[in-house]
Amino acid sequence: MKQRQLLFVTYHDENLDEGLSYALDLAKTMNDGIEILLIYKRKVLERFEDMMTAVTFAEADLHKTAREMISDDYKKKDEDYEKKADILKEKCKKSGIPASLSTAATDTVTAIKNVLRQNTRIDMVVLSPSITNDGNVTTRVLNKLVKTASRPVVTMAKNGHVA
Repeated sequence: MKQRQLLFVTYHDENLDEGLSYALDLAKTMNDGIEILLIYKRKVLERFEDMMTAVTFAEADLHKTAREMISDDYKKKDEDYEKKADILKEKCKKSGIPASLSTAATDTVTAIKNVLRQNTRIDMVVLSPSITNDGNVTTRVLNKLVKTASRPVVTMAKNGHVA
C-alpha cells in the first residue's frame, strides 16, 4: 500500500517555505509523505493575460501550463523555478519526508479539489499562512473547501507581533 500524504498548499510568489516546517512536523507525526501544491496567483489585471497564456497552452495539460506560467514569473524576477522546487524538496528530504510537487493556475479551491481527485492518498490539507493571510481565502471559500475536500483542513496564521 502506498504511503498516505498531507497536501501543503502555498502561493508560488510568496514565502514558499512559510509554514512548511509545521507541515513537515505534522507529516512526520502522522507518518505521511507530503505533496506540495504551488498555486499561481496573480493580480486581477494580470489574470486576463494569464488566461490568454493558458489558452496558448490549451493542448498541454494544466499542470504543465501552470508550471510554465510559474517559471516565466520567476524568470521576470531573475529567479529559477527548478531551484525553488529543489530547495523545497531538499527540506522535505532532510526531514525524512518523501515529497512531490504540483502546480496549478486556478483558484485555490479548484486547485485543491483537482489534486484531491487525482491523488486519493491525501488524508489532510494544510493551508500555508500565505493562503489564509489577509483574507486571501474568505470564510465562505474556506467553508466550501471543508465541505468539498472531505478531509481535515488545517489553516495557519502568521505570528502576531507582541508590543
